[in-house]
Amino acid sequence: MVLAAALTVSASAQTKKIDKLKTQSEQLKKQMAESEKLLNSTKKSVKSQLNNLYVINGQLSKQQKYVDEIQTEVNGISQDIGLLSTRIDSLETDLKNCRDRYRRSVMYLFKNKSLKSKWQFILSAKTFRQMQRRLRYASEYARYQKAQGVLIRQKEETLKAEQNKMIALKGEKDALLSEGKAQQQQLDAKRAEQQKVVSQLNAKQKQLQSTIAQQKKQRDALNRQIDKLVQQEIAAAERRRKQEEARRAAAQNSSKPSKQTASAKKGGSGGKGATGNASASVPSFKSQTSEDRIVSSNFAANKGRLPVPITGSYAVTGRFGTYSVSGLHNVTLDNPGINITGRPGAQARCVFKGEVSAVFAYGGLYNVIVRHGNYMTVYCNLSSVSVRKGQKVEARQTLGPIANDGSGNVTLQFQIRQNTSKMNPASWLAL
Repeated sequence: MVLAAALTVSASAQTKKIDKLKTQSEQLKKQMAESEKLLNSTKKSVKSQLNNLYVINGQLSKQQKYVDEIQTEVNGISQDIGLLSTRIDSLETDLKNCRDRYRRSVMYLFKNKSLKSKWQFILSAKTFRQMQRRLRYASEYARYQKAQGVLIRQKEETLKAEQNKMIALKGEKDALLSEGKAQQQQLDAKRAEQQKVVSQLNAKQKQLQSTIAQQKKQRDALNRQIDKLVQQEIAAAERRRKQEEARRAAAQNSSKPSKQTASAKKGGSGGKGATGNASASVPSFKSQTSEDRIVSSNFAANKGRLPVPITGSYAVTGRFGTYSVSGLHNVTLDNPGINITGRPGAQARCVFKGEVSAVFAYGGLYNVIVRHGNYMTVYCNLSSVSVRKGQKVEARQTLGPIANDGSGNVTLQFQIRQNTSKMNPASWLAL
């Protein structure tokens, strides 16, 4: 019974996972088709080829993840098939035993023909007590035979249902294996395409290093400016918190005139004591007003579900943190956020409601910082902006068009900060 229940729960979970995989397959095919449009094979400059490599690496990462998920589900189904096979063997053994018992009971009746006539068997008793025992025995034996017949039918139906389940699971496994094989072939073809671009870039090592060094210099200068503005925003938030605390203290004091009077009569020492206590009760995290706490909590509750901060088709072309670019020699990138490449005309859009805390230009491009309580999102490389500092913005509201990255596409640099800590946007967005 425990095995059957476990199999039922497991089969239901597998069905949901397979349905999810089917949905992912459709999404992946659509995203791969859209990201193919981002590849610019006509331009042979190092910058263009480097951007192509970033797009291909993003495709490879997404497709490899899907292939791994398929293999995980195949392994899970194989385990379920093994458990189901054990369950079917057990049912077949039980059914055989039930049929043997039923056959023996029929043979017993055949050998003891007197039992064929229930009343003849009962009335041939020599005493009244013997007649009662025979009557009870005949009734119980009839019920036993009927129960055996019902039990056999139930076990036959259960066995058939489990066998059908086995057929369905094997069909699902075969379908997943076929899908996995097709995806692996596409993955291999994409890796060959990656290797071709890598070879072309490695042949231009000097230009490659120069391009990457220039990009790093620009990125570092931009991030120093962002860090400075974030610090200013934290300081402004701290001032707002102190103002709110002062208003609350004033409101509390005005509601307790008797205590104020008593304090005044003691030479005002009570007032100083109250100020000291208020200062001691300040929480370790100081940059939140009551409104900030609500917004921060709502933002954190949506981790993993925030919308992608770019309109239209896109590909993640730069991941968070320090990492080596696959295939390139001595090329290491350090990214405080992620890069998202889209088609010309794509707009940056806000991922959550908040307030624009900064709009600034750098290198001829615009950048926007939006505050969500003690979280901040940063949108870099806009050609123009449609918002202003201090403006309230909603989720999915556009902030401005993204600038061309020199390869024929546009690339948004997106960051998430919690105070001064840099967060990995990939774990916050519904990519």
